[in-house]
Amino acid sequence: MASRPTNELLSPRDFDRISKLAFETAGIDLREGKQELIQARLGKKIREGNFGSFREYYQHVLADRSGGELIALLDALTTNFTSFLREPAHFDFLRKSIVPELQGPIRIWSAACSSGEEPFTIAFSLLEELGMPACNRISILASDISTRALTAAGRSVYLAERFSDCPPDWPRKYMLRGSGRSEGWYLVKPAIRRLVEFRRLNLMETFHPRQPFQVIFCRNVMIYFNKETQSQLVNRLAGCLAPGGYLLIGHSESLTGLQHPYEYIKPAVYRKRS
Repeated sequence: MASRPTNELLSPRDFDRISKLAFETAGIDLREGKQELIQARLGKKIREGNFGSFREYYQHVLADRSGGELIALLDALTTNFTSFLREPAHFDFLRKSIVPELQGPIRIWSAACSSGEEPFTIAFSLLEELGMPACNRISILASDISTRALTAAGRSVYLAERFSDCPPDWPRKYMLRGSGRSEGWYLVKPAIRRLVEFRRLNLMETFHPRQPFQVIFCRNVMIYFNKETQSQLVNRLAGCLAPGGYLLIGHSESLTGLQHPYEYIKPAVYRKRS
């Protein structure tokens, strides 16, 4: 099919439409100054989809009743960067300070799991401390707004280089090494994959877990939100935490200036008041 003439210039009205859509559906705050980001990331989708303009692409997203095009737009505007053992101080704190307090079933929520490295690092860290017999105690919910990221997480297959910052024995203990055409790839072992439930969730929507979590990882998410949305989010997460449960956020984030029911423990670690 021949390509159509396109107008890939983002007008002020296009920017207002798209930024309003991102804010109202996912809480993403695209402030003034983000025009170049939208121009670059959505301009690529306009070319790939053979749309005539930003306005035509925007109308296409609104017309898609499946919601898939909206999810793809949000995917393009956010960065799904992650890695195993990212911000390792959190996992040290989990092992040394939180795990000794936990009795009975262990319920943890990775609230922005991307392609799965975070929830599997949580699982590996728990098993390092408790051993494989603890598998029957561990339940990890791993959620994200991105279906693309969740598809990758569900495959649970990773390049060897993704483990460069991990203890050298982790791939051997918790992964199956590929061979032949799969050389250089690792698959998370089935017993560990069963500990993690992947689910699509929009953090702007109310979520009622069957049972409260003892720990919630919600890291490097609030950077996309304004103060009001950040406050709404951390209070919504508090409703999913058991009294005394822990909230771990990104080290570039803070609850300073927000109304919330947590006590400060250390940088990027908070505890819900009992």
